[in-house]
Amino acid sequence: MNQNRVLLAMSGGVDSSACAVLLREQGYDVTGLVLKMSPAHSQTVADAEAAAEQAGVSLLVRDLTGVFEREIIANFMEEYRRGRTPNPCVICNPGVKFRALLDTADAEGCAWIATGHYAGLRREGDRTLLTCGENPERDQSYMLCRLKQAVLSRLLLPLSRLPKPEVRRVAERAGLSCAAKPDSQEICFIPGNDYARFIEERLGPGTPGEFISPEGVPCGTHRGILHYTVGQRKGLGIALGRPVFVRRIDPASNCIFLSDAQDAFEPEILLSGLSETFPGAVRDGMEVTVKIRSRATPARAVLCREGERWRVRFAEPQRAPAPGQTAAIYDGDVVLGGGFIE
Repeated sequence: MNQNRVLLAMSGGVDSSACAVLLREQGYDVTGLVLKMSPAHSQTVADAEAAAEQAGVSLLVRDLTGVFEREIIANFMEEYRRGRTPNPCVICNPGVKFRALLDTADAEGCAWIATGHYAGLRREGDRTLLTCGENPERDQSYMLCRLKQAVLSRLLLPLSRLPKPEVRRVAERAGLSCAAKPDSQEICFIPGNDYARFIEERLGPGTPGEFISPEGVPCGTHRGILHYTVGQRKGLGIALGRPVFVRRIDPASNCIFLSDAQDAFEPEILLSGLSETFPGAVRDGMEVTVKIRSRATPARAVLCREGERWRVRFAEPQRAPAPGQTAAIYDGDVVLGGGFIE
């Protein structure tokens, strides 16, 4: 394994392209890898090819359409059909993206892998700690919370200490055409980000059902539960004379239960499928902070083990934790792992 060789995940965006420039400046021999994971990724491949040529690195292309369909898209659609709110990136990272990076790095003799995520790494003895990015507004550690040591021990994150304007300046100095390219806010496999339309085009239209008011009586008709998420206020089409939120989605009865704003807070959540970033990271009775969505403020909490699940008891109730979403667990700036909200 060549300790000077790095396999870099590339998408044609400014972040991964700037990584290529920075890694080469640090003396690494860089090979790019772009993953085609759905028909919507054809432009990603073309953009990565252009960026790799401009950055002066060779590029490998892997077609993962089949595994991505099975592991990510199918799960995404089924979760919404069950009234849950999945985060496909958190699931894709350990299950598809970083697995492909490691497999390809091994085949190419690269000791290291790298991505353009805004997060930090700290090497301590025989383990590598995943940490928050230095800029809280751009911190992407939540998206990486289910990575394990097999990945983290070989990972480089060249952008961990750079603000986005500096990343764009790196690309500009290198003459990369992507320097001014806007950040994507879309789900990568759904152009336009209309996830409900995407699911209905594949699985058929949702079944209308009843909204149930905070008082427990039917108060309107919804379009199908996949159109809604816990905590949603806008787009309900309900006029009760006051703001109401989606409190609970029940796929068995096909009912959506609403609540008033003051009732949208929960004192605790239950997590399944907890994945630790290093063995023994999470302990019963541990005081931690928890993010219940990617842009949430970390909330103080205590962890209580219940068999294979973990109960998270918050110091202050949190607004609308959504079943299916990931909760990322932190000890200070260190990411301990992540589980799925039940």
